[in-house]
Amino acid sequence: MDAKTCLQKLQYVGVLAFATVDECSAPQIRNISAIHYETEAMYFFTAKGKDFCRQLLTDGRVQILGYTKYKEMIRLSARAKPACETEQQKWIDTIFEEQPYLSNVYPGDTRKLAGIVFEITDAEIEYFHLGVNPIFRESYTIGNGIVKEKLLLLFCRRCQLVTLVSTPSSRFCISRTASSVGTGITSMESIIVRLRAVSSLIMLSLI
Repeated sequence: MDAKTCLQKLQYVGVLAFATVDECSAPQIRNISAIHYETEAMYFFTAKGKDFCRQLLTDGRVQILGYTKYKEMIRLSARAKPACETEQQKWIDTIFEEQPYLSNVYPGDTRKLAGIVFEITDAEIEYFHLGVNPIFRESYTIGNGIVKEKLLLLFCRRCQLVTLVSTPSSRFCISRTASSVGTGITSMESIIVRLRAVSSLIMLSLI
């Protein structure tokens, strides 16, 4: 798996969820399908008068989510910016050629007057494959995107071990802490006890 393949999978999904931030710092989400894909970039079309456009121009932050029929979740985090003015028409024509239904929404020259194309060239891509055992998770980048480190707690019922995973690559097992608080997993309360037992280690790892 790599960033290029993730973009291809998003293209196969077709309609993606785009989340932005409004003027009150509240999340706003909508479905977008007017998208063109390059090897390491995305271009998408929207109307200039929409809140979506205003939020992108004001803030720029966007998260894009797609879910495949194979139980793969792909999340892209980036800052979108308007495509170069000299290339706006090229990308508009490309997107309308790939998505013919848009001509019904923006007939004639309205696409040029009312529309704008944004580009994403630097991004972090998170790939989750929930349909395999163990679950597969990796992060990739396009352009100058940066993978942000995340801490996850994974609990194994069979081994009764709690594993602290630092994405994208490193992990270590704190099995002694988990086993020291008792044996046997019979309820959610016992899992919570184990998580509390390792909370101090989590805080140390964040310092």
